[in-house]
Amino acid sequence: MSEPAGDAVPGPDGRLRCPWGLSTEDYVAYHDEEWGRPVHGDDALFERLSLEAFQSGLSWITILRRRETFRAAFRDFKIADVAAFTDADRERLLADPGIIRNRAKVDATLANARVLADWSPGELDELIWSFAPDAAGRPAPKLLADVPAITDESTALSKALKKRGLRFVGPTTAYALMQACGLVNDHLADCTARTPA
Repeated sequence: MSEPAGDAVPGPDGRLRCPWGLSTEDYVAYHDEEWGRPVHGDDALFERLSLEAFQSGLSWITILRRRETFRAAFRDFKIADVAAFTDADRERLLADPGIIRNRAKVDATLANARVLADWSPGELDELIWSFAPDAAGRPAPKLLADVPAITDESTALSKALKKRGLRFVGPTTAYALMQACGLVNDHLADCTARTPA
């Protein structure tokens, strides 16, 4: 019996990609140039963690299309700046139609910044990346069904973040962060973005 073909599909340029990476024009560049590429730095990871939390219950495209507005509203997700936000800043965020005005998610982002502001430089980066699994032990997924929603590592990362006082960091959110920030490579085996040029 022959091995089943993978789920990667050709884009307008003929190159194979993960199907979601071709579902809207907005996704093509994100899929090809960002998703699954290693992200380091406390502020950069705080941004990704915050945006993944805002995405919870929504589609990522909703967040991606508002990302620049989020960055402006949250001062480029600089931890020290967001940690210093006042009640007036909170009300400004809750009134901003350019972001997701979910009170619990806004409050979690502000609270997380205040927690992280007390950490040592590089501590968030080191903690998150300590949960990256060994790539050699993870076969490249051929089918979308081969890509998990949570893993043992994302569950452990979620527990570690929660234990340190962070909110809105469940195992599914933690795994989405791991995928987006390159801790795992879940581009399909035949996807052109799996091995960057």
